[in-house]
Amino acid sequence: AAVYWLARMIEGGEDPRFIARRLVIAAAEDVGLADPQALVIAEAAAAATDRIGLPECRIPLSSATIYVTKAPKSDAAYRAIGAAIASVREQPLLAVPDHLRDGNRPATEGVAAGRPYVNPHRNPNSGQTYLPEPRVFLDEAAS
Repeated sequence: AAVYWLARMIEGGEDPRFIARRLVIAAAEDVGLADPQALVIAEAAAAATDRIGLPECRIPLSSATIYVTKAPKSDAAYRAIGAAIASVREQPLLAVPDHLRDGNRPATEGVAAGRPYVNPHRNPNSGQTYLPEPRVFLDEAAS
């Protein structure tokens, strides 16, 4: 069905770059973290569309359409960034934890020295946090 509607858009005169743009958006927004390769394939189809144009770009567009359509779906990243942006706009801004601040900048000179950054790869149980409470938008996106 998706390839049929792709053909309808192509034959109807839709700009193939618009089609490619929508595929990239669908790969990021609808497939997202369920299959990150979908975005790579959609981007490749968009680049091929820019490079070769019609009629040949219909082939990579078809490939990407099929891949994105058949891929598992997850909108967790879409929901997470939406919730985080809403939090930034609507809630008081949270302070950057000291261990994440750049102690080399004049405004934060020496700030990070009191709480050194702990590499989570080397110390997975350090208990170091990267965001003070509340973390509501992260919890909502994960569910």
